[in-house]
Amino acid sequence: MDWCRYRFRCVWRLPAPPDTVYAVLERAEDYPRWWPQVREVVPRDEASGTARFRSLLPYDLLVTVRALRRDPAARVLEVGLGGDLEGRARWTLTPEGTGTRVLYEQEVEVRARLLRILAVPGRPLFRANHALMMRGGRRGLAAHLRSV
Repeated sequence: MDWCRYRFRCVWRLPAPPDTVYAVLERAEDYPRWWPQVREVVPRDEASGTARFRSLLPYDLLVTVRALRRDPAARVLEVGLGGDLEGRARWTLTPEGTGTRVLYEQEVEVRARLLRILAVPGRPLFRANHALMMRGGRRGLAAHLRSV
């Protein structure tokens, strides 16, 4: 097992139509407005930028982000990640009743030196940290969608 590789899968159920949710998720530069753990997003151009994340652990992750897939018809957004995390993340939205089922999938390798050194003893904390970040994102997005 490579202790520096992670695969995350998270499902959010939101009481808003898929196209509305997609429109919010495709505007990554606005994530810090509704997702507390996304501290900063700086667009470089229409397809790339940088982001800074920090959840419960006192450590910022800095990543470069580049669009790999932006498909409003299929309601799929996928990005490549570099920097402290290297890999991919993907949002897939599907209708569910009058709302939306949001599937978030992420496959990454930790590249940050300190996190690699702490890979074995820190793994449970890193996974819990990610879960808290995703919970904060779901709550923030649900609240944001109520105001849209």
